[in-house]
Formats: sequence, structure tokens, C-alpha cells
Amino acid sequence: MPLINVVIVLIVVGVILWLINQYIPMDRKIKSILNVVVVIAVALWLLSAFGVLGSMSTIHVGN
Repeated sequence: MPLINVVIVLIVVGVILWLINQYIPMDRKIKSILNVVVVIAVALWLLSAFGVLGSMSTIHVGN
């Protein structure tokens, strides 16, 4: 994956998260949980994109 694509995705995710935090009224605890979930998801995606984590297609949730 080209580095420019990674940078663009990080910028888009950051802007979307900022917009949600600024303009959608939520309790502070819910915003904190949302931020943590997004950061963990982006970190896992980055690790997978750079080949550190391996293939994420082998992870199954549920049955």
C-alpha cells in the first residue's frame, strides 16, 4: 500500500473523528469509548497494512 494512501486514510479518519467529537452531542464517556475504539481499529489497520500483524482475513468473529 503506498504511503500516500495511508496518510490520506489517517487524515480522513482524524477529520471524521474530530467532526463527531465537535458536532454530535454525546456523553463524555461515550466519546472516550468511541475514540479508543477508533484508535485501536486504526492501529490494527496500520499494523496489518505494513505487514507487522499479518493477514487480518484469518480473523473471524462469531461462527
